[in-house]
Amino acid sequence: MSDRTLFITGASSGIGAATARAAVAAGWHVGLMARSADKLDALAQELGSQAMPLPGDATDLESQQDAVARFVAAKGGLDAAFANAGRGLDTPGTEAGDPAEWRAMIDLNIMALLYTARVTLPELKKRKGHLVLTGSAAGKRHIAGSIYGATKWFVHGYAGNMSEEMREWGGRCTVIAPGMVDTPFFSEPKPDKIQPEDIGRAVVFALEQSPTADLREMFIMPTG
Repeated sequence: MSDRTLFITGASSGIGAATARAAVAAGWHVGLMARSADKLDALAQELGSQAMPLPGDATDLESQQDAVARFVAAKGGLDAAFANAGRGLDTPGTEAGDPAEWRAMIDLNIMALLYTARVTLPELKKRKGHLVLTGSAAGKRHIAGSIYGATKWFVHGYAGNMSEEMREWGGRCTVIAPGMVDTPFFSEPKPDKIQPEDIGRAVVFALEQSPTADLREMFIMPTG
């Protein structure tokens, strides 16, 4: 059994949970961070000894620091981190939008992602590790008035910048850019769209590339 380790934010459902399942199936140990302790415990029980629940708020820097420290202490090191936590808006647009909702989205889509990078990089450097970020098709094209899309443009730009930084010490950064995914992100099911398991497999595929291959972006769209 491999001793490779992966820290995941937004791990209790959707893409995060699907990635945890795919990673465990591939032999990884996973640290699962999300606010929902009950869901994390259920997922960890499902996945067994390779999974460690780490309940906490990804928008809180100290909470992420504590989660990563606990995971590293338990597993001996960190090979990869997946900054996956994110959210959209109930009220889109600038004129009609809710500034408080913008702030909450920016805190999760941007600040929490930066926190994940900040707290994991010292450990990733020790193992020439891998940082994976959840971007979006919305971060690759202009959508009228989309503030959510703008946060994902940030993620894509930051991922490229981190790829350049991390290559200096042998690390890698990959941004996963899915189109519409059938997750709790949407209020209604989207069974004809990308499935969370599709993205989970893509993350593991990126993580398991040869050390000579730097897979910087995966752009995944639904076939339907």
